[in-house]
Amino acid sequence: MSDIEVKDLPDAGLSGPIITVDGPSGAGKGTLCQMLAAKLNWALLDSGALYRVTALAAKQHAVAMDNEAGLEAIAAHLDVQFHVPLNKESGEPAGVQVILEGENVTSNLRTEETGAIASQVAAVNAVRGALLERQRAFQQESGLIADGRDMGTVVFPNAELKVYLTASAEERGQRRYKQLLESGNNANLDQIIEDIRARDDRDMNRAVAPLKPADDAIVIDSTSMSIEAVFDRVQQAAKKAGLLG
Repeated sequence: MSDIEVKDLPDAGLSGPIITVDGPSGAGKGTLCQMLAAKLNWALLDSGALYRVTALAAKQHAVAMDNEAGLEAIAAHLDVQFHVPLNKESGEPAGVQVILEGENVTSNLRTEETGAIASQVAAVNAVRGALLERQRAFQQESGLIADGRDMGTVVFPNAELKVYLTASAEERGQRRYKQLLESGNNANLDQIIEDIRARDDRDMNRAVAPLKPADDAIVIDSTSMSIEAVFDRVQQAAKKAGLLG
């Protein structure tokens, strides 16, 4: 398509170690993956952000939501990277920056408009297929941390280390409730927990790529664990798997 800049993407056949981290929302996957990427100096794939990135790219390139071929091309050739900057004082990860076509679009991804477009993009089967291959192209020789819901079961079934991180709905609800209060938003804890259970049910019982641990995944229940304890356990598993040189 003439209005889409098509760039050469990494070869999906590249060999390189992969750690996948799957699990339900609120289990701590994002923080764990940031810590791992920073510790190992590996690339990061935040698969949950890709539909929003695709939606934003489609908007920027004026690709209509009924143009399935155009949306598929956008998804297949996403020029996107996920960076984990470190806090200058503590040296700890300071969140994830999403770089689309050389521009930091992190703040743009969470707008209502982008979310609405993303839900339409996600309904296009061709986009789902294109994003599957695009995710696999994130693999590189230096190593990859893949954060998602089907990284170990569908996208990278041959990953060297697979982690399934979970926590009770009550604990995840408490974490989300605290986040909302700290950001100055009103929140209803019971409703949050109910929404989490409903989302779990949808994710675990969907026909395509249901949320579940890979057969060879290490299952970690973080309900009563700090993120530091989870990180230590995964580091031990990575060392055992020969991934820490």
